[in-house]
Amino acid sequence: QVQLVESGGGSVQADGSLRLSCVGPKYSCMAWFRQAPGKEREGVAYISIGNTIDYEDSVKGRFTISRDSDKNTLYLEMRSLKPEDTAIYYCAGQPTDLTWWCPLDRSFYTIWGQGTQVTVSS
Repeated sequence: QVQLVESGGGSVQADGSLRLSCVGPKYSCMAWFRQAPGKEREGVAYISIGNTIDYEDSVKGRFTISRDSDKNTLYLEMRSLKPEDTAIYYCAGQPTDLTWWCPLDRSFYTIWGQGTQVTVSS
């Protein structure tokens, strides 16, 4: 079954913006990851059930993770995009007893969307 579905990817010029959406159940830990060609999947941001949020250093100040519980949607607002942000972006969820924080570690998450491509041109 498809539990998480991403959308909102596309092509944008450097310094542009995109807003990604992920529709699906709300898990205790939810996160955005990305994977560029030839690179490992890396964490971008997470939000815990207690609404703790953290970001990978390279996106701090540019990306914002948020949740709309009424719409069962997780968002990633991306601003000031750089070519280095080009990747397939995945949302991920994990049922867990953690409430205050979540690992931003690929191995922690077991529920994944299929990804949406983000391409940033220079």
